[in-house]
Amino acid sequence: MRLVFAGTPEFAARSLDALIVAGYTVAAVLTQPDRPVGRGFKVLPGPVKRTALAAHVPVYQPDRLDAAEVQDLLRSFAADVLVVCAYGMLLPSPLLSIPRWGALNIHASLLPRWRGAAPIQRAIQAGDSLSGISIMQMDAGLDTGDVLLERPCPIQPRDTARTLHDRLADLGARTIIEALERLEKGELKPVPQPREGVTYAHKITKEETVLDWAKPAVQLDRDIRAFNPAPVSRTFLGSEMIKVWEAEALPRESANADPGTVMSLDEGGIAVACGGGSRLLLKMLQRPGGKPLTAGEFLKGYPVAPGDRMGT
Repeated sequence: MRLVFAGTPEFAARSLDALIVAGYTVAAVLTQPDRPVGRGFKVLPGPVKRTALAAHVPVYQPDRLDAAEVQDLLRSFAADVLVVCAYGMLLPSPLLSIPRWGALNIHASLLPRWRGAAPIQRAIQAGDSLSGISIMQMDAGLDTGDVLLERPCPIQPRDTARTLHDRLADLGARTIIEALERLEKGELKPVPQPREGVTYAHKITKEETVLDWAKPAVQLDRDIRAFNPAPVSRTFLGSEMIKVWEAEALPRESANADPGTVMSLDEGGIAVACGGGSRLLLKMLQRPGGKPLTAGEFLKGYPVAPGDRMGT
């Protein structure tokens, strides 16, 4: 089977690597243009591009996909199927019909729940107990195509976006290989997505990472785990904007204080009053320009006392 692969981040790179190791002919890789990253804003290739170059697979990085040249390029590869995973750009309809078996998308949710850009983060935020991988036959809509194969993945109580991402990335790599094997044998049956249960995983904005202490501690705990490792939750402490990497909702007790008030602190964490009388224990924090520290390490260099307020 002859493939073209389209993807950009680490999540997609694991599937590309698995396809190469499994012996599939990857005729070409489409990935987004190189972007500036890190504090130095150095332009670096993304994970999919690095994986492709290491395997000597040709890489193409068009700025836009609706140009006739891109259609001609895809036709020139004579691919049986286009495999798409976290590409980051919508594929125009004409591209989807060029390969013999169309375009298959590796999506990190059990569709139709969490269509869109951030299914992993939104599942954690919502308190879902189950995620998974859907292999979808792409159509013109946003993650609306028929599902060819699904594999579930439980969400653990303390999962962060990073830990769930890693398990789903590995599952996605295994599932796309299974799907291609069964596709070649004619064993896959397209199943239309149900109209009920549709939710959208909208792109994460930096504004929503600011902790709203009026929320219950359980929800803030989910938010913090959903935004770890990026873009990371944050809150004002005094005049500094502090990043919060890890926290835990404490057993239900009336905080008897305004949301955002520091209730107590020790090496194990900083207990902060939240909405509904709940409390959140901050366990790993980061000052501007510093590195993430445990609460005990953080308190050695930053004066915090009961009664101090977090937030604006």
